[in-house]
Amino acid sequence: MGDGNNDVKVYTKEDFLDHGTPFEEVYAYINDPFELGRQVEKMCAVAKACGVNNFKTLFKGYCQKMKMVNNQTYADNATNFSDQELELATGAWRADDYGITREGAFGSEIIACVHPIMPVERLVNIDTGIEKLRIAYRKGRQWRSMIFERRQLASASSIVGLSDYGVAVTSENAKYLVQYIHDVENLNYELIPEHNSVSRLGWIGQNDFSPYVDDLIYDGNVSFQHFYDSVAQKGSLQKWVDFVKEIRAENNIPTKIVLAASFASVLVKPCNCLPFFVHLWNGSGNGKTVALMLAASVWANPTVGEYIHTFDATDVGQELSAGFVNSLPLILDELQIQKDRKDFDKTIYKLSEGVGRMRGAKTGGLQKMHTWKNCILTNGESPITSMSSGSGAVNRIIEINTEGTKFFKNAKKTADFITENYGHAGKYFVEKLMDPEIMEMAKKLQKDFFEKLSGKDITEKQTLAASLILTADALIDMLIFEDGNGLRIDELSQFLSTHGEVSSDMRAYEWLIDWIAQNNKKFSVRDDIPETWGKNEPGKISIIRNVFNKACLDNGYNASSFLSWLRRNNMIETEGRGYTKRVRINGMKCQCVVLKTNISPEYGYTEIPEGFQEVMDDEKVDF
Repeated sequence: MGDGNNDVKVYTKEDFLDHGTPFEEVYAYINDPFELGRQVEKMCAVAKACGVNNFKTLFKGYCQKMKMVNNQTYADNATNFSDQELELATGAWRADDYGITREGAFGSEIIACVHPIMPVERLVNIDTGIEKLRIAYRKGRQWRSMIFERRQLASASSIVGLSDYGVAVTSENAKYLVQYIHDVENLNYELIPEHNSVSRLGWIGQNDFSPYVDDLIYDGNVSFQHFYDSVAQKGSLQKWVDFVKEIRAENNIPTKIVLAASFASVLVKPCNCLPFFVHLWNGSGNGKTVALMLAASVWANPTVGEYIHTFDATDVGQELSAGFVNSLPLILDELQIQKDRKDFDKTIYKLSEGVGRMRGAKTGGLQKMHTWKNCILTNGESPITSMSSGSGAVNRIIEINTEGTKFFKNAKKTADFITENYGHAGKYFVEKLMDPEIMEMAKKLQKDFFEKLSGKDITEKQTLAASLILTADALIDMLIFEDGNGLRIDELSQFLSTHGEVSSDMRAYEWLIDWIAQNNKKFSVRDDIPETWGKNEPGKISIIRNVFNKACLDNGYNASSFLSWLRRNNMIETEGRGYTKRVRINGMKCQCVVLKTNISPEYGYTEIPEGFQEVMDDEKVDF
């Protein structure tokens, strides 16, 4: 019987139920799949003749028993791929280097895939709880692996998408590949390893921080994989500290602010503050980009295109990037690349609010909204805000005019050094913050700095941002540099906006003065003036309402909001509850915005606004 050609000896029912002899005889062919199949069928027929109708089930149990005895991973079928990560039971599927197949109806062969493929790891996202599978596959000599969502692997229509990554799946074999992966995972649930995964950087709860968690695996969008991988360590922490100490000793205030802001990014969430911007502008070739690289080297590879990105991205792209870095600083280079500067206030509001847009999911319901609490570091040749920017946008940004500033004695040397030494300081800083005493110290410092700054003419949001920067600077001076070259409150506060500078209505008022002075002839009713926008009179100037509305719209101001502010401050003459007054111009009564030009100190201004006096002096006309 050893060659498999002899007849199977006769057994009794007791032999099958009380003894193991029939099973031992068939199991002897365990290493010969072809002969094993033949012997199973022969013994199954003998068993049926003896009144035992479940021989295959009993034999499967016998194999499992032998597996435990011999510490083997054998099942009916198992993966038999060269250089495979795991050996997994495959049930009815035959899985070897020739592909994945099983027997179909009437002796046909069903092909699930023509090359090795298998699930090798189960990932559970710590934020969402969603499970994903890492699928390993081989075409040619090299094994590759990709992480896929379960729903993509559970549907024949969606699993076809794996073809983009080189898996040989079409609409013809898709449903069989779905079934194979499902069967193998369920047959080997305990054997397939399970790990926690994350699709972003930053704080995880209160005690963990991505990517500084052991055995934490990235399972997010493939397009962000290089972004995630850039947060790594290279070179030496001590060399980086010694090098940056020399930069701090030069006492270049903008450089120290940007460096401290990078560390401050991870304090935004623990201190329960809002995201904020630090923007460097003006000057060309003075080292602004290298300053951003220095800030990035705290955490990651500072090469532009690795961790640092440019403004050349859509609103959605910037939102996704902010949600991905989460607690780490979002660093954007070259503001002038931004195509639509007119509506950039929307981007500022969105990024500084820390919450992405609510979107519907393709499968119904809503997508998970992206959130972040961090610092956004930017640079450019011009300010990030304009005269027409809303107060909310201006309030969220610390803008630093770098005209006349040289960030480094040797920018090229700095760039070369930090591209070889990076990522250590941020990891060390976060590890220190894990100490409850250090974290409590950070929170207390932030509150203390906030109280000290609150007595100045600085808005609350600017004060919050500044308090975080000063807190981070104090901590890195104590924990990392120990050189005493930290920021002073007065060094930072000179770059903070006052209430008047933040107010969009105040800036609108200043614009209106300039606009009237620029167009003073339009406010004359002389016959030689082809177009009239209003008229001036002693102590006031009347502007036709639709002219006023259009001018505000063209220059980015909200006319109704501006008029409301003017009326509250008693700076316009009105009739009733409205914002206008009827004024006779060219014999017609027109609805006009009547702006007072003799503003007195009781309305918050100590002198007649500059520009109006010139208008009145130039136009001495009798009305």
